[in-house]
Amino acid sequence: MNVKFTARHFKAHDTLKDHAQSSIEGLTKFYDGILSAEITLSFEKVQNSIKVAEITLGVNGKTLKSTGKSEEFIKSIDQAVEKVEVQLKKYKDKIRDVKAPDIE
Repeated sequence: MNVKFTARHFKAHDTLKDHAQSSIEGLTKFYDGILSAEITLSFEKVQNSIKVAEITLGVNGKTLKSTGKSEEFIKSIDQAVEKVEVQLKKYKDKIRDVKAPDIE
């Protein structure tokens, strides 16, 4: 899986990068067909106290996106990972239903 990490308008600390990387790699236990992942960290324009984490996953011709917002980047990353985890589970179930039609 190709993982791209971007921090907009600031330099991210290595522990933050490592946390984001390990969180994304943890998603492979739900669906192993993830081709690419992009993590973008930024500040909300209205207030600099709100940290935003955006995750974009590329899976077999489909793109899954999620966003997390909080006062800390780690919480924002965790929120975004939880949201995209739900999307991955739904996508996997949908693929499984298409591949294995009901036999009566």
